Amino acid sequence: MRGCIESRQNLWYPLAMKVGVISLGCSKNLVDTETMLGHLVRAGHSVCLRPEQAEVLVVNTCGFINPAKEESIAAILEAARYKERGACRVLVVTGCLAERYRAELPAELPEVDHWLGVREYEKLPQLLAMSSSLLPPPSSLHAPRVLATPPWRAYLRIADGCDNRCAYCAIPLIRGPLISEPMETLLAEARRLAEGGVTELSVIAQDTSGYGRDIYGEPRLVELLQALHETPGLRWIRLLYTYPDTVSTRLIDCLAELPRLVPYLDMPLQHINDDILRRMLRRGSKAEICKLLDHLLARHPDFTLRTTAMVGFPGETQAQFNELLAFLADYPFDRVGAFAFSPEEGTKACAMPDQVPEEVKQERLARLMEAQQPISLARNRRHIGEEALLLIEGAEGETTVGRTIWHAPEVDGVVTVPRNVRHLPGSYVKVRITGADAYDMRGEEI
Repeated sequence: MRGCIESRQNLWYPLAMKVGVISLGCSKNLVDTETMLGHLVRAGHSVCLRPEQAEVLVVNTCGFINPAKEESIAAILEAARYKERGACRVLVVTGCLAERYRAELPAELPEVDHWLGVREYEKLPQLLAMSSSLLPPPSSLHAPRVLATPPWRAYLRIADGCDNRCAYCAIPLIRGPLISEPMETLLAEARRLAEGGVTELSVIAQDTSGYGRDIYGEPRLVELLQALHETPGLRWIRLLYTYPDTVSTRLIDCLAELPRLVPYLDMPLQHINDDILRRMLRRGSKAEICKLLDHLLARHPDFTLRTTAMVGFPGETQAQFNELLAFLADYPFDRVGAFAFSPEEGTKACAMPDQVPEEVKQERLARLMEAQQPISLARNRRHIGEEALLLIEGAEGETTVGRTIWHAPEVDGVVTVPRNVRHLPGSYVKVRITGADAYDMRGEEI
């Protein structure tokens, strides 16, 4: 992630014609988009590349924090303009923003014909059939996902919703409590993806390390990862969005010891000051987090570490912010995403006293990202001279672009090598790292 807020560009997925889809937000929302596309294709619809040619436009929105909501509203208004000057006859809005504000938004945006929440995607073909007799009838058959990612990589969402109820977070209000998918269902989906050509699988959820607590009585992520490791065809299995108090030494050792599991840990901490963590309603303490990281750095120094930090939480003092900066210097993370606290209605933090002024939040955000740059640079440069396997993503001019096990898709940097030989996207080649900056690396093919 090169910015402070996790976001995606608008994605247009060409299948044939007639339906255009804009997908916003995180990778969990992208899986919803893929599920929705599956229902559309199963019902006989196709999706066109050019929005001005689409008869139906679907905007899958994000509603996590204010900038994401603003991006979603802008995308809806942009799509609405195609009803005036394009082929569009039906505008549908889905996703987190639609779920969160379904009582208010229809009156504010009369251009939208249909609103669907986060668990109503299967209704879309029926709505389209009702909107126009020219559109095909809905299908009641199960619709597999239609991947919106390149064919060699995919996300496996193992659960939806969240039980953590952090004071600042609206996700439980939008998506409800943790609902884990049964392990056998996930293993069957992983096999189907691998049989379709997927070699890199990113395991995701709102709370990935809490997987299984609702259906098995305790977290069962290690057991799931061990079973996924046996899936033929998969080469890299990456774990994202873990919660500190359920990241155990057993989980870390599992990631380090099984060769198809990449030694990459994404553990959003949000903050490190104990008082801030307590008021955020985050479980775990600074001492417990440091103990876990001490184990990881001592036993597995080759791990790639990623975290997310929040600045400007209500009542955050300059001393508490400085404590966060000092922690990130003492426990260097390869990648740090950061964002300023956004007061979201319905959350406990929205009504808290001592709200930090916006200009102070932005100043702290800039300082944190500036302080992190030399840390990320040093972490990247430690790989110079090493050999690595490069997953080819494509080409830019005279260079080939790819990712190693150190780079998660969408949110991390890339590795560029001279384009001496053409390699098909999705193939793996061995490279030697020759240079690095704070985000990207450079290499040469061996």
